[in-house]
Amino acid sequence: METIIIITLLISAYLLGSIPTAVWWGKRFYGIDVREFGSGNAGATNTFRVLGKKAGVPVLIIDILKGIAATSLAFLSPFMFDSNEFVDLELGLGIAALVGHVFPVFAGFRGGKGVATILGVVICLTPFTSLLVLLVFLTVLIFTRYVSLSSIMGGISFPVLLNLVLKNHNDTLLAFSVFVAVLLIVTHKKNITRLLKRQESKVSLFAKKV
Repeated sequence: METIIIITLLISAYLLGSIPTAVWWGKRFYGIDVREFGSGNAGATNTFRVLGKKAGVPVLIIDILKGIAATSLAFLSPFMFDSNEFVDLELGLGIAALVGHVFPVFAGFRGGKGVATILGVVICLTPFTSLLVLLVFLTVLIFTRYVSLSSIMGGISFPVLLNLVLKNHNDTLLAFSVFVAVLLIVTHKKNITRLLKRQESKVSLFAKKV
């Protein structure tokens, strides 16, 4: 019975992550598929780039909530809160949601890079670390106006802050933090190339989209 519950929760987390917020929002309110414009990704960053803040903000919030909701499914398991089994399940659910966001069953398996969804997962797993990571992200964004670089630096700071600064002792969480950092670097390979060539697009933080 326990195995059936865990499998059901993992499938549910994947389906939550598969909700293609950017695609559905763009089609419903703007009549376009954001994957056909900008970077071609179905994520909050490309939504900001293609449709502006009015579309980007709700997509960002919902994608974060997807990660939070999927990870929180662990409370429906038979494991005791804060036990190693509970934390391991949270990580599994978070990864399932991330896979769903990157390869969404509801959108032809063409999704986004999962930055916002990962943030939602990290908020559940370690709230204080997520706050520090967010500060890193915002600091880099304010000074450079590159969302991709900010995401990469936020991802790299996650294992550093969690394990070296906050002294995490959970090996599974350590492995997950390194996985997140590597994943964000790999999924931003094209952005890194454009950054090195100084061809990456900057975002306007305060000006209104016209």
